[in-house]
Amino acid sequence: MSLVQRPFRWLFVWRLAWPWALIGLAVLASTAVWAAGTTRASSASPANASAPTSTADRLRLSADATELDAWPAVRVLIEAGEPLDLTQVLERLDEFHRPTTPHANLGVQRNAVWLHLPITMDGQGRGHWQLDLDYASVDRVDVHVITAGRLVHQARLGDHIAYAERPQRGRSHSVELPLAPNQLHEVLMRVETTSSMILPLRLMREQALSEREASIALVQGVAAGIGLCLAIYSLVQGLSLRDLAFLSYSVMAAAITLFFMAYHGLGTQHLWPGNEWLTRNASPFFVMPAVAGGLLFVDQALQVREMNPRLSQLIRLLAVVALVLPVAFLLGALDYRTAHLAGTLLGPTPLVLCLPVAWLRARDSDRAAQYILLGWGVYIVGVLTMAALLRGWLDLNAFTANAFQAGALLEMLTWLQVLGVRVDQLRARVQRADREQEDLRSLANTDALTGLPNRRGIHLQLADALTRISEHRVLAVYLLDLDGFKAVNDQLGHDAGDELLRAVAHRLRQGLRSRDVVSRLGGDEFVILVDDMPTNDDARRLGQKLIDNFREPFIVRDEPCQIGLTIGYALAPLDSLDATELLRLADGAMYSGKRGGKNRVQRTDAVVMA
Repeated sequence: MSLVQRPFRWLFVWRLAWPWALIGLAVLASTAVWAAGTTRASSASPANASAPTSTADRLRLSADATELDAWPAVRVLIEAGEPLDLTQVLERLDEFHRPTTPHANLGVQRNAVWLHLPITMDGQGRGHWQLDLDYASVDRVDVHVITAGRLVHQARLGDHIAYAERPQRGRSHSVELPLAPNQLHEVLMRVETTSSMILPLRLMREQALSEREASIALVQGVAAGIGLCLAIYSLVQGLSLRDLAFLSYSVMAAAITLFFMAYHGLGTQHLWPGNEWLTRNASPFFVMPAVAGGLLFVDQALQVREMNPRLSQLIRLLAVVALVLPVAFLLGALDYRTAHLAGTLLGPTPLVLCLPVAWLRARDSDRAAQYILLGWGVYIVGVLTMAALLRGWLDLNAFTANAFQAGALLEMLTWLQVLGVRVDQLRARVQRADREQEDLRSLANTDALTGLPNRRGIHLQLADALTRISEHRVLAVYLLDLDGFKAVNDQLGHDAGDELLRAVAHRLRQGLRSRDVVSRLGGDEFVILVDDMPTNDDARRLGQKLIDNFREPFIVRDEPCQIGLTIGYALAPLDSLDATELLRLADGAMYSGKRGGKNRVQRTDAVVMA
């Protein structure tokens, strides 16, 4: 491809894909606006998310504040050995320190972590304040509220707590804090989890929490609805077309949708609130079938087997492994960390294994490969962002929290275009198969020498014509035999004889209407079907016209060849309604004409039509 052609090709790809890109940007932008609104502090209050006002770095709740980011006021202590109880932790408050990690993100922690959050509330700051932890995959959080040196409240949060036993049933982990005005409250939390320790802590009034949950439910509901529609559409199409690419896409879309439902806590809240195993393990459980679906989809869409059969076998083997692993996880053969690691390792395999194939096919103007590459482009951004977030390398914010979901959704929407290309390919394949079948049928019914219908073909044509006849719509069946053909064939040779037969076929077609049928039975015998014959005299006159057309000699190998015709004919429905019988009668009439002197037209001895 020339350097001039390349920009135009990718410009074409971008022209097709830009609507999905705008959708993704709109999702991210709206999410960013929403997140900014949920972390705002009251402008009238000196307390805000980044600068608690007391010398002890307390989080100060004022009358006009509705929600505050608690992370800037949090101090941490990591358990180094045996688990610490509350008494031991209170004795070591001076060992707590500001987290040096990115915002609200402690990354992967093998040990439990204690968080210390000091809070004061103005005399005017009354109200029901909620402590909210908006990360569904935290295993367990023990919350202790100490006021004036006395333990006044305890609660247990996390996805290892049965949904029915949680302090507040909702998508996130939240608990109401008993806070009295003009007092110092020490909130101590012990956090342990097998996943990354991402801790978006907020203090929110009850109304603000309800509004925020409604906003998230709306956004996630739309995303889940899109994923569900894509899964159902591709499933129906896959079953209808019996195509593995559609079925694989359906598995992938359904599994990714369920993964994000679990990741955001909506699965536990709405789909499986009483299932403790799914509440704890849904995220890695749904990742693996999504990977399996992606592997099989890419294998089919890129037609990897055509380019590299061994690579295709490896892809299918990995897809089987990705389907077996969640079963093993469900049966207890794998623990959470192993299942999480397996999903992490298998996740990039479709891209790693198939990127060279996609690139080569895209260079050859394969539209499916171009859409797959475009989908991978946005997906990679989301995956890398999520990986860095889970490793504790990035702040938790609107972009990092939602980049993976936006990338996955954009990839699915882009790959929906691949299914459209797949439909075109399947349609073209069916049309090609139909043409090939028609060609085979035509070959079976056509005389190879003259291109006319052969014996089998004329029987089919005659049977079809007999379905349209009536008392006033008569069909004439002519059987023609060449007079003098054998002498030409013996004198000039078989090749010249073949040339003469082709010339005869051409002259017969010229003397008839386009809808009349001329066929070759074999040798030097031909059959002609003419419908809408008014009378027997008309049928005879047409036969005589054909004979007269042969009075002009044929030129074969620059030699004039004079041959004639003897014609026998029968009429349907007058003589018979059976195709075989009509041909037999016409054949008998033709032989009768031969015996009567050749070069003549004669009807069967049946009743003569007036």
